[in-house]
Parts: sequence; C-alpha cells; structure tokens
Amino acid sequence: MSFIGLFMQASLLVKLVMLSLLATSVLSWAFIFQRHRALSAAKAEMRRFEDKFWSGVDLSRFYQELSARSHNSGMAALFCAGFKEFMRLRKSANMPPQAIMDGTYRSMRVVLSREVEDMERNLPFLATTGSISPYIGLFGTVWGIMNAFIALGEVQQATLAMVAPGIAEALIATAMGLFAAIPAVIAYNKFSNQVEKLENNYGNFMEEFSAILQRQTAMSAND
Repeated sequence: MSFIGLFMQASLLVKLVMLSLLATSVLSWAFIFQRHRALSAAKAEMRRFEDKFWSGVDLSRFYQELSARSHNSGMAALFCAGFKEFMRLRKSANMPPQAIMDGTYRSMRVVLSREVEDMERNLPFLATTGSISPYIGLFGTVWGIMNAFIALGEVQQATLAMVAPGIAEALIATAMGLFAAIPAVIAYNKFSNQVEKLENNYGNFMEEFSAILQRQTAMSAND
C-alpha cells in the first residue's frame, strides 16, 4: 500500500483531484517564494531610502539621483512622483499653494495604489487555495469511499482487507488538500500583514513628505 500504488488504483476522478491538488500546491509554493523575495526586497529598499532621505540630503539632488535609475519602487517611486509633480505645479503661474499640495498628494496616491497592487500580486491565489483545497480533497475522498463501498456491496463476504485500500486511497485526497491549503493560508496571512505594514509606512512617508513640501511652499510665498 504505497502512495504510488494507491494512486494508480484510484478511480479516474480521484486521480484528477489528486493531480489538481498537486499542481495547486506546487504553484502555491512558487508564489510563496516569489512573494517572500519581493516583500523582503521592498522592506530593504524602504530602509535604505529612509536612511538616505532623513540624512538631510538636498531634495533636488536626491530627486535627480533617483530619476537617473531605470526603475524606482516603494518610497523612492512615491518621492519621485510627488517631487516631480510639486516642481511642475510650482512653476505654473497663479497656482495657489493648496492646489500645489493637493496635486502633489494625488500624484503620490496614484503611485501608492500601484505599489500596493504590485505587492499584493498572487495573494488572492494563495487565499483561494487555502479556502477551497480542503473541500476539493474532501470531494475526492467522498467519491473514493463511495466507490469502495459500492464495490464492497457486490461481493458475498466483505472483509476489512477488501475495503481498506479503497478508503486509504480516498483519504489521500483529503491529506493532499490539507497539504496544499495549510502553507497557503499561513503564507497569505503573513504576507497580508507585511503588505499592510508597508502600506502604512508608505502612507506615513507621504504625510511627512507633504509637510516638508508645504513648509517649502510657505517659505517661498513669504519670500
């Protein structure tokens, strides 16, 4: 009664259930590793950016340095979008300070939405896997046990040895459903919490950066 042997003895439907759960599990683990790398990189990038930003660097020079890159993400993308829009609106004639700040904040909000959407990529798949995999496995188990008892009813003398392999192969489907679901649920909860923390940090930076730009606008108006 090896796993391969039980799989080969299973009915076609139970085999399809097992194969679909196996494919789902493999895909889930691929997404788990991919999201782990992406969110770890996002946190590292955020720490580097904050260290540089709050070190007292000149904002114009810092913007030029970041703009020279081929791609910016996270807080760097928020900063570039906000500072670019701030400088553009500031050059417009008769532009009220509040309108400048509103435009700058809206520009950063758009980038924030894109960054959060990118960080949440593939998380819905993990949530779906964690929700439905046990039920798919249970369906395979019910179908397998049903077939085992139907076959048992066709013989004159029933023994446990006759029904045990059919029940065992059916229960494997439930085990595979749990094997696919449990890591997906754990990873989804962990990554969702990390995305929420990063989004809060990005939002706090937007508020602090907006306050810095507002002070610059007020100082320019007084001059």
